[in-house]
Amino acid sequence: MAKTRTSFLCRDCGGVHPKWIGRCPDCGAWDTLEAYREPEESATIGTVAGVALRSSAGPSGDGIGSGVISRAVPLTEVEQLEVPRVPSGLGELDRVLGGGFVAGSAVLLGGEPGIGKSTMLLQAAASVVLGGGRVLYASSEESPQQIRLRADRLLGESIDRAGDLYLHADTNLVRIIEEIRRVEPTVVVLDSIQMVHRSDLDAPPGSTTQLRRCCHDLVQAAKISGAAIVIVGHVTKEGQLAGPKLLEHVVDAVLAFEGDRDHGHRVLRAAKNRFGSTQEIGLFEMTDLGLRELDEAGMAIEPGQGGTAGSVLTATMAGTRFLPVEIQALTATGFLGSAKRRATGLDTNRLAMLIAVLEKHGGQRLADQDVFAAAAGGIRVVEPAADLAVAVAIAGAHHGRSLEQGTVVLGEIGLTGEIRGVRHLEQRLRELARRGATQAIVPLIPGGSIEIPGLQIHPVARLGAALEGLS
Repeated sequence: MAKTRTSFLCRDCGGVHPKWIGRCPDCGAWDTLEAYREPEESATIGTVAGVALRSSAGPSGDGIGSGVISRAVPLTEVEQLEVPRVPSGLGELDRVLGGGFVAGSAVLLGGEPGIGKSTMLLQAAASVVLGGGRVLYASSEESPQQIRLRADRLLGESIDRAGDLYLHADTNLVRIIEEIRRVEPTVVVLDSIQMVHRSDLDAPPGSTTQLRRCCHDLVQAAKISGAAIVIVGHVTKEGQLAGPKLLEHVVDAVLAFEGDRDHGHRVLRAAKNRFGSTQEIGLFEMTDLGLRELDEAGMAIEPGQGGTAGSVLTATMAGTRFLPVEIQALTATGFLGSAKRRATGLDTNRLAMLIAVLEKHGGQRLADQDVFAAAAGGIRVVEPAADLAVAVAIAGAHHGRSLEQGTVVLGEIGLTGEIRGVRHLEQRLRELARRGATQAIVPLIPGGSIEIPGLQIHPVARLGAALEGLS
């Protein structure tokens, strides 16, 4: 039996240290180091189900994986290879991935329980099979019979043509990788990594030790087999992927499936993507028959949005996507010194900053007011272009005033109360005008003005000028 050594692994950043200390030297987090036991290894780090998994030093210690590159070479002399992709059959998922699953890649997908991760992956797996591929769906949480029940609902009559969709229920990583070797799939889905374990490790499933080693072995299995592996991960109550940060470092792409379970809209984002952009998002709607893809038209402005106290329309950009969003705010009498600030779909820290700017430069008295702000419809707004809309919504809710029906608001707010420009302003305004907007409050336009038929544009330089539009 191989000798074992004990190291201490940081749950937050994945840093490895020879002894336990209260604060991680790499990331500064307190009380995040956990004992991690692993065998002393050389170039070959283990054999799983007959597949030798080697360290990144290669078999001779001078290459990567197979040792193909044994010496440093100029970039221009490296052979340019065409990276094969496997379309998932879901256009929105392919958009986020950069064109489909890359052969030999590992993708980590996270999201809240019940948000639709398994539903999306089962639909994608069926589409890959119907397109001529082969998929192994390995579940550590459901039996094949349970997956079949879900497949009957999602796939309908097309399930009869899904003979190359293989179901495997197991929690043992050795047997799962053995099935990958036996089935030779194009795509592998593992749902989920937290329940998978290696029996030779003295640690329970979901522990830092198990997650670190199992994820590493799966990534190596993807490189060796050429299959694209999608690993489903749990998230913490803060919305972060559970487990050490190392998981996100070793995979090729990290996707986050977001949304509000009380609403039908779902948003797929890429936090990391070695083979594509991280700026694109995918839009879905949850229905009784599974996830339905949405385009920008599916997020159109509805009649009645805006035009009431505490409701302001804006537009957010994600990659090349345009999303009209309704910002809603509510204020209520609280207690001085302990007033609440709550945000749904918005950054809570940025909300606190906007409230401070409203008090300092907008003439609003909010110190004793509970303030609640939300992006309606389950959409999460992550860019500062919605700052001005949030501020106007809060001021309108506080005084019971509103903007005129059909007015949209765009702009970033600085700490001194100035309104800063936003990217793709003209594109946003043209889209909003096409969807029925008649007036727009925007930052000052450098170099002149923007003329859009049917849209009256009001440039403002300061927060106070924007608040004058409330009536």
